[in-house]
Amino acid sequence: MVITVAVDRASDARPWIEKAAPTHPSLVDEAHHLGELYNMVNVPTVVWIDEEGRIARPNDVAFTTEWGGKYAKVSTDEQMALLRSWIRGETPSQPEDVLRGQIAAMPDESQEARAHFGLGWWLLQSGHTGAAEHHFHLGGELAPDDFMIRRGTMRFRESDPFGAEFVQMVADWHELGHSYYLPLPVE
Repeated sequence: MVITVAVDRASDARPWIEKAAPTHPSLVDEAHHLGELYNMVNVPTVVWIDEEGRIARPNDVAFTTEWGGKYAKVSTDEQMALLRSWIRGETPSQPEDVLRGQIAAMPDESQEARAHFGLGWWLLQSGHTGAAEHHFHLGGELAPDDFMIRRGTMRFRESDPFGAEFVQMVADWHELGHSYYLPLPVE
């Protein structure tokens, strides 16, 4: 079963979900709990979970359109073929030792950044916008590679997460020699 989760405000995600008219469950995670649970640092991200509730492939960048794949420099054809093969039972889940090697431990700075994000979210919901902004900013400084935090706070700061600030953030990140997406190997 496919389940999609928009990591955004419900009011921003709703028009996209309605236009897509998915035939599968489509949820909204305003508080970014999913990103925290699975150590997601960017979207779109996919996690494969088997029938027993075990991770079969950890969080990975995944696109269903060639435009998205070109942007992230990943082959959507390879990704979709691998997923279809796993769903049909032709490709087994990865062994646990391989999976553990692919799941990166969250550094202390990232854990602290997520705590600031969570506190910022709570403060924002409680009407303390100034204090929320402070914690969102601290979270972004502590984990500059965590785009779930940096990009996830843009709407709350009245900035477009697909606009000029985001484009500049990605350009700065690339200029430092980093990749915006770090896809797992397609095997």
